Amino acid sequence: MYNPSSSKAEEFISHQEILDTIQFANQYKNNISLIREILSKASLEKGLSHRDAALLMACEDPSITKEIYALAGKIKDHYYGSRIVLFAPLYLSNYCINGCTYCPYHRGNSGVVRRKLSQDEIREQVIALQDMGHKRLAIEAGEHPIHNPIEYILESIETIYSIKHKNGSIRRVNVNIAATTVENYRRLAEAGIGTYVLFQETYHRESYERLHPTGPKSNYAYHTEAMDRAMEGGIDDVGLGVLFGLGNYLYELTGILMHAEHLETRFGVGPHTISVPRIRRAEGVDPSQFTEGIDDETFAKICAVIRIAVPYTGMIISTRESAAVRERVLSLGISQISGGSRTTVGGYETEEYEDNGTEQFDISDRRTLDEIVKWLMELSYIPSFCTACYREGRTGDRFMALCKNGQIQNCCHPNALMTLKEYLMDYASPETRAVGEKLIKEQLRHIPAEKVKMITEERLTAIEGGSRDFRF
Repeated sequence: MYNPSSSKAEEFISHQEILDTIQFANQYKNNISLIREILSKASLEKGLSHRDAALLMACEDPSITKEIYALAGKIKDHYYGSRIVLFAPLYLSNYCINGCTYCPYHRGNSGVVRRKLSQDEIREQVIALQDMGHKRLAIEAGEHPIHNPIEYILESIETIYSIKHKNGSIRRVNVNIAATTVENYRRLAEAGIGTYVLFQETYHRESYERLHPTGPKSNYAYHTEAMDRAMEGGIDDVGLGVLFGLGNYLYELTGILMHAEHLETRFGVGPHTISVPRIRRAEGVDPSQFTEGIDDETFAKICAVIRIAVPYTGMIISTRESAAVRERVLSLGISQISGGSRTTVGGYETEEYEDNGTEQFDISDRRTLDEIVKWLMELSYIPSFCTACYREGRTGDRFMALCKNGQIQNCCHPNALMTLKEYLMDYASPETRAVGEKLIKEQLRHIPAEKVKMITEERLTAIEGGSRDFRF
């Protein structure tokens, strides 16, 4: 039985409810009058139910798709403006005891070089990331009780936050590690993490168990209920994601929206972020072996529908996707992207990207962070390195309240400009800095409150003089 307020995975992610939703979507996908009613509801920018969203996704009318794209762009602009938050992944260890068939880190893969970073090596990696200009990291590690215990993760977080190099510092550490206990989530919260991220991979239980034949991750219910335990442990911000290509995309889209509804219903706070990765080639992993791959057009529509259905959430796209695909979905809902990423353990040791045998997946967008910053600005987006909400305590329900009423932009817009100014002063190439200075002058005019604009201008001048880390 479907029950979004239940704490049991089989009830808040009800297989029958998803099947009924898909049937409903296919039955009414040509009912244009009903679909226009849903679009009218969506235009209020308060979100949609998983059934309404599935129907929009199933509709194949080109004119409706065009309206969906336009509305997604409007909603994204209202909630997030032209800001695009930048981050980088940091792989700590690829030791893993799970048997996930789509991941090269599975325990049976002898073709992968196993490596775990020491704390000194983490320092070297973090300094390299700081020298690029990054302020926000997402740490990644395989599941292994001996090599990657919670104590190792906690020590690594402490190390990362402790490193101050020149004008660089990591101001927010997001964590993507295996499902764990309430007590361990409490320890992560006390360590000051930003967002706890865990991909479901697939919400289809039978497929999940087939794709995860061995290891702790094979427990579907324990994995699916992880976000509940994280929130019970005091983590305000959690990030959802599925790996598109493992299962039917409409099933997965419905599942992730039901998961968002569950978190809203049970905790009053939906997901801080939703990620939309697609399966990619890796050592021992051939994407063609998975028959549910989706094309770029379907992928773009998924991004747009998620933005309409969950307007407040941050949406993340990684360097799995090409520059062209990333550019297209920026206007359809994406608000966070990775830049200059390495998906190898110790990958930031060299200036050029090298696969040292520890790569988790192929990267499509291999541009440097500076190239990505310049590209974003030339598209009239503001590359943001801001972490102010996290450090000012605007997390969980406090962030959501500000975001849902549109007030978050009153502080986020000037904060983005100030962190961009820091990047331009400390790390940018002369060409990127020239583009950025022009963009900042243009964007200052869009700060509505004169007092905020005046303070921002004063702080921008102070940043030129050497001061750092201002925030509203």
